[in-house]
This record gives sequence, structure tokens and C-alpha cells, in this order.
Amino acid sequence: MLMLFSRFTVIAPVSLSIALFISSCSESKISQCQRLITVVNEGTSLIDTKKGQQVSTSLQLSKDLKNVTKSIQELNLKDPELKEFELSFIKIFDKLSEAIAKASNALGDTKTAEASSDGRIKIEKARKEIDSALTTAAKTAGKESDALGVKLNSYCSQPQ
Repeated sequence: MLMLFSRFTVIAPVSLSIALFISSCSESKISQCQRLITVVNEGTSLIDTKKGQQVSTSLQLSKDLKNVTKSIQELNLKDPELKEFELSFIKIFDKLSEAIAKASNALGDTKTAEASSDGRIKIEKARKEIDSALTTAAKTAGKESDALGVKLNSYCSQPQ
């Protein structure tokens, strides 16, 4: 009986030590915030540096934004609030990527249009598609991203 008691006195402190060690190794809210903000900033800077460039660059920007979306997905954030931010930014970058790809494809159509009345109609249609796609992206995803960024910064600056 005495032997059984001594086992428990050893197991309890060891279990407590392991639990404390594991919880101290878990990632802090601050480090999770930093990882998310870093990836979001990478996506935003891609847009800022490549907007208004050529078709091939626009197609690449669309692909790069898809990669940003994938990077955000791979963060595997544990904080429930940050997880919500993560999902929202994924949706935003997906919308932007799709809009830029659509505009890029339409711009590509204008470059291949012939110098005829059919060609002019094709160019006019493509211009409308470009304007529509980019305007929609700027109004929705751009504003959502800005508002979400403010909320994220506010959440991340709160003490744990």
C-alpha cells in the first residue's frame, strides 16, 4: 500500500510539470497575430506594387494572391478569434484574385481584337468587364480588407 502511494506522489508532480510545459510551448496570441499580419501584409503589398500593370503581370498577381490565400490557410491558428480573421482574409484574397483574373482575361481579349467593327465591339465589351470586375473588387474586397485590418490590429493590441 505504501508503494502505491509513493507512485502517485511522483506521477502527480510529473503530470503537472508536463501539462505546464505543454501549455507554455503553445503559441501565444501575439505570435499568432504576427504570423497572420505578416501574410496579409504580403498580399496587400503584392496588390500595391503590381496594380495597373500588364496582362501577364495581372495573371501572375492573381496566382500570387491564390498563394497568399494558401499561406493564410496553412497558418493553423489556434486562437478562435484569429481563426475567424483568418477565414475572412481567405475570402477577401479569393475575391480579389478572381476579380483580377477576370479583368486580366478581358484585357487579354482587347489585345487580340481585330481592327474591325467586331473588334471594336469586343474591345468595348472587354473594357466594361474590366471596369466591372475591378470596381467590384475595389468596393467589396478592398473595403472589407481595410475594415478587417483595423479590427485585427485592435484585437491583437489587446492584452492577453
